[in-house]
Amino acid sequence: MERTGPTVRFSGLLAAVTAAVLAAGALVATAPAAGAADVDLTRNGGFESGLDGWSCTAASGAVVSTPVHGGTKALKATPAGSDNAKCSQTITVKPNSSYTLSAWVQGSYVYLGASGTGTTDVSTWTQSSGAWKQLTTTFRTGPSTTSVSVYTHGWYGTPAHYVDDLTLVGPGGDPVVIPAVPAGLKTTAITSSSVALSWNAVSGASGYHVYRGGTKVATATGPSATVTGLTPSTAYSFQVSATNPAGESAKSAAVTATTTEGGGGGDTKLPARALVGYLHSSFANGSGYTRMADVPDSWDVINLAFGEPTSVTSGDIRFSLCPVAECPNVESEAEFKAAIKAKQAAGKKVLISIGGQNGQVQLASTAARDAFVTSVSKIIDTYGLDGLDIDFEGHSLSLNTGDTDFRNPTSPVIVNLISAVKSLKAKYGSDFVLTMAPETFFVQLGYQFYGSGPWGGQDPRAGAYLPVIHALRDDLTLLHVQDYNSGPIMGLDNQYHTMGGADFHIAMTDMLLAGFPVAGDTTKVFPGLRPDQVAIGLPASSQAGNGHTTPAEVNKALNCLIKKTDCGSYQTHGTWSDLRGLMTWSINWDRFNNWEFSKNFDAYFGN
Repeated sequence: MERTGPTVRFSGLLAAVTAAVLAAGALVATAPAAGAADVDLTRNGGFESGLDGWSCTAASGAVVSTPVHGGTKALKATPAGSDNAKCSQTITVKPNSSYTLSAWVQGSYVYLGASGTGTTDVSTWTQSSGAWKQLTTTFRTGPSTTSVSVYTHGWYGTPAHYVDDLTLVGPGGDPVVIPAVPAGLKTTAITSSSVALSWNAVSGASGYHVYRGGTKVATATGPSATVTGLTPSTAYSFQVSATNPAGESAKSAAVTATTTEGGGGGDTKLPARALVGYLHSSFANGSGYTRMADVPDSWDVINLAFGEPTSVTSGDIRFSLCPVAECPNVESEAEFKAAIKAKQAAGKKVLISIGGQNGQVQLASTAARDAFVTSVSKIIDTYGLDGLDIDFEGHSLSLNTGDTDFRNPTSPVIVNLISAVKSLKAKYGSDFVLTMAPETFFVQLGYQFYGSGPWGGQDPRAGAYLPVIHALRDDLTLLHVQDYNSGPIMGLDNQYHTMGGADFHIAMTDMLLAGFPVAGDTTKVFPGLRPDQVAIGLPASSQAGNGHTTPAEVNKALNCLIKKTDCGSYQTHGTWSDLRGLMTWSINWDRFNNWEFSKNFDAYFGN
């Protein structure tokens, strides 16, 4: 969250990473000569039979008769909005074998690649337009790889491009067989309404079905899933099967789990649909100061921005109202406290938010941890608040080298924060409201990168909120990731999604609810949260931050996540009917923008 103009810190960092990746992808390897037994394995690689054998996003792919490179047809693919016009085909291959992937393309920023190789996935691209150009890359399959996905796509906002004569040359794969029964089914997290499961990946499986009491209740593309909508204090039996184009395996051995009694982080008397907003209480920003008493009844959770430390590592958090010199219309402390009590009497929750763009907090020592607990308690008691919002940004959270498992963190700033929050929760009891507002860099980016990585060299902040969220998931009331001031983020469809439209919010929110393997490691799966623990974070206006989303696009995202309609190219991994609501930066900016954000929320949910 920002006191001043939008930050570009995250976008610049990810842009640098992306540039490095693109530069590496642009190096086209010289293809080795094909062996005597090598054949072209693609189906309809010249697109002479239309799109037969190909899967293209949305309506981006079409077959045309001109221009063509060979034969009479070629693929025309048109990127639009958040759709990069990807067309792909899954091909059966042999393990431990070499393959050459080639295609003729025409257009700017056209990509050719292969994923699921079992070794290093590859891609190459062309920046030029004009005449047909051949793209070629090679790869070797892993010891258990029996299929790969080959694909082409363009780039967001670029004109249509053309693809023709795509080939994958190498040893033919064995016929696809029904996968083996999954082994190792176990629970990884249990709450009052959900059970997170994981199991061993099955070679040759393209997906999995999860059964509860013999009834299929979920599907997954990887070896993990979270079953939601369960009843507290109830025993359930789960099984899983593996699927691929040849069919479905038998069900695994069953595992049983009993949900908890409830009364955890979600039991804080919030409405079924909640609107969360940040109130600039300690500063004005360009939006102007809004008094607590003037906050409309639309807002269910009001986060006071911000409590900040006396120094980065002190843990000593202070909060005070905006100075009169900066905010001429600021109320007195007595009026502020009275207004908080009035909001609470009306059923609203008022929290202290710690951090923000300027408030770097590093609890690197136990002394800082203890100071944090003492000082935050003092703020909560002084103003009679309902709980705490953690809005650590910048360099507040990072993972030490070697800290690679989000389930067992060792970095002091992470361990001490978890301990401090648990102490506050224990002190104030089950009604204590705990929310978090991380940036996408600290959460969803963890699907690709976690900390400095197994060999070092990565940004140690990547995914650094994941151990905090995981350790506190039973105490967590709401997670509302900031879906703004963000670079492109890879979703569970392994495509990059860009902020500003419904697609970004759909993909980012679905990741939180479905769960995901951290840094691609299927043995370290971050379990999905309950839908009632998740709200979508957005800027209230174009002035509030990069990535403003129009009301129409916000509603499309809600339709997709809650009703599974208006989903576009991204398909969610569930229908998240209990999604809690929306968060915005900020109440002040919404007032500046004639309350557009909150009015749309009220209209959508019939408030």
